[in-house]
Amino acid sequence: MGRLIARTSVLRLGPDGERRSPDRLAVEEPLELRVNGKALAVTMRTPGHDVELAHGFLLTEGVISAVPDVASARYCDSVDDQGRNTYNVLDVALGADVPPPDPGVERNFYTTSSCGVCGKASLDAVRLRTRFSPAGDAMLVTPATLSTMPDKLREAQKVFESTGGLHAAGLFTADGELLAVREDVGRHNAVDKVLGWALLNNRIPATGTVLMVSGRASFELTQKAVMAGVPALAAVSAPSSLAVDLAEESGVTLIGFLRGRSMNVYTGAARIKR
Repeated sequence: MGRLIARTSVLRLGPDGERRSPDRLAVEEPLELRVNGKALAVTMRTPGHDVELAHGFLLTEGVISAVPDVASARYCDSVDDQGRNTYNVLDVALGADVPPPDPGVERNFYTTSSCGVCGKASLDAVRLRTRFSPAGDAMLVTPATLSTMPDKLREAQKVFESTGGLHAAGLFTADGELLAVREDVGRHNAVDKVLGWALLNNRIPATGTVLMVSGRASFELTQKAVMAGVPALAAVSAPSSLAVDLAEESGVTLIGFLRGRSMNVYTGAARIKR
């Protein structure tokens, strides 16, 4: 498996002068995802939990919906200049009765860790592909419970503690229990990894949960929550206008600027028990 942390030397400048010192960096490497041997997407990610990443990506793209939909997931030969496997190509074989990805899902191009897989700015497309609508989820969560989630998420970020360079996503119960947390240089990858964990642990649809993200709530992250049946999405920063539109139409409770005891509830306020 690839490294999570790389070491380098930096020149530190400050009021007391300059000095050379070691530093740690979050590793960023490409992952090519293949389905039934055919290239589907390339994304820049932090190595680790790649099988979860693949499951989460295929879930939120509407390709799979349950564990049996994947027959196998294995690394292909992908060697560096020393002949070592880099574990940067993952091939997923779908079950016999699972249709291949729709041609519109194919992303045969390079995507950056900050951008994600783009081109899904259509509310209608998400609505038509959603298998697990969160609209009817009767979950209730208190502001006090929500306020504990950012700190719990941060405390669980082991690689961030060393590098300061990763996003995180965590899946919580309505009682504030942290079920799983994943880190990645890409916020969308972190969400795919944690939703892939949920799928592999038979927790999809993710009823009664809160998906907490360390950055902003974009349309893409909201779309992933909708596709996984997550009833509430919380972020420490702002949502986008399209994220709010999608959350409203899909019945997702969307919370932004969750910091301490303060938060903005943009949609689905009925789930906030006050």
